[in-house]
Amino acid sequence: MKFYSTNDKKNIVDFETAVMEGLAKDGGLFMPVEIPSLQKEIIDSIENFDFGEIAFRITKNFAGEEIGESDLSDIIREAINFPAPLVNLKDDLMILELFHGPTLAFKDFGARFMAKTMGYFVKKKESTLNILVATSGDTGSAVAYGFYETPGINVYILYPKGKVSLIQEKQLTTLDKNITALEIDGTFDDCQRLVKNAFVDEELNSKLNLTSANSINIARLLPQSFYYFEAYKQIREKSIHSVFSVPSGNLGNLTAGLIAKKMGLPITKFIGAVNSNHVFADFVNSGIFKPHPSVQTLSNAMDVGNPSNLARIRELYGDSLSDIQRDIHSKSYDDAQTRRGIREVYEKYGYIIDPHGAVGYMAVRDYETVSAAAKFNKVILETAHPAKFKDVIEDELGIEVEVPERLAACLNKQKKSVRLSSDYEELKEFLLGAV
Repeated sequence: MKFYSTNDKKNIVDFETAVMEGLAKDGGLFMPVEIPSLQKEIIDSIENFDFGEIAFRITKNFAGEEIGESDLSDIIREAINFPAPLVNLKDDLMILELFHGPTLAFKDFGARFMAKTMGYFVKKKESTLNILVATSGDTGSAVAYGFYETPGINVYILYPKGKVSLIQEKQLTTLDKNITALEIDGTFDDCQRLVKNAFVDEELNSKLNLTSANSINIARLLPQSFYYFEAYKQIREKSIHSVFSVPSGNLGNLTAGLIAKKMGLPITKFIGAVNSNHVFADFVNSGIFKPHPSVQTLSNAMDVGNPSNLARIRELYGDSLSDIQRDIHSKSYDDAQTRRGIREVYEKYGYIIDPHGAVGYMAVRDYETVSAAAKFNKVILETAHPAKFKDVIEDELGIEVEVPERLAACLNKQKKSVRLSSDYEELKEFLLGAV
């Protein structure tokens, strides 16, 4: 499989290059030249395949012969070693729990797969790989734990000061060795801008071997498609339409779902559920893309005012707004509505949902009122364990949220971070001095 840059379709590379470079040298995102279909007979009998087998078959279509089957099988087995259960709230309303990995967030799927894949490729090289990643919350911790102690790889995590939860900050700032947390005085968009600037800085790249671990990296994006197939496998009534509500920020999770649909997965509609950072909803509903500075919300991993993966979505649909609107519905919800969603899910179904999932719930609930379909499966992606937002949940529900042991363990560790401004030259100076 070959991959091209969204900025130049003539800029074509192989899978290894797309993974190891992360972002194309022209600043574009890598896209597969075609979306390979998963065999119809596999989808029709998907109950007969376990999670790892599905993941292997998908990845093989994209990696081709660049990773041997035995090595690829090992990568999948070591990376995707936790479940993605579908929990029924009622017959046609389900929660896809994506928080059963090491850092209790959906980012574990992509981060662990990418770490194993990069680790495989970096063994063939003599130079050290330096990873830059911007995070609005869960990406940082997932990448930190995924790459921790991986030989030949250093990781620098940029996160916005004061704009991630205490638990999220503890997770991404309490590791050492090859992991460095950079506390940026700014927003997530500032962090993302700094990372993108670094990738197109010729002087910096001539001295450092840089790549990304955000969902702009195709190796982060592809494994997120795995659990859409796993979710569909668990749906009981497959004869009716299925709608997936995806809490959306940088749009990696939504893009992965759209790629799964292009592979043949029968998902009728996606709901791009966004918080007060509504630039994507504005685009879907008007066709006008107007980035704006992100604002802080309870669902902080979605606090993105200039989502990178919109470029990929537009590529998937040939920039046809009508085709995008056919497959995607999008609406935004503020913090008050998010709190209402948390409360309503608990009162109606006895389920504790995190703020991101609550946005997804509100969106699918509202979509149900405007849909012409009499009945359809509604799947909400629950992207993080509610304990990561313990204060918000307890304040809203008046109950104590139990913190899993692996999450509680990091709270007693000492924070280690380097504070930097949002000025690119300061980041560049730091990186050149760190290696």
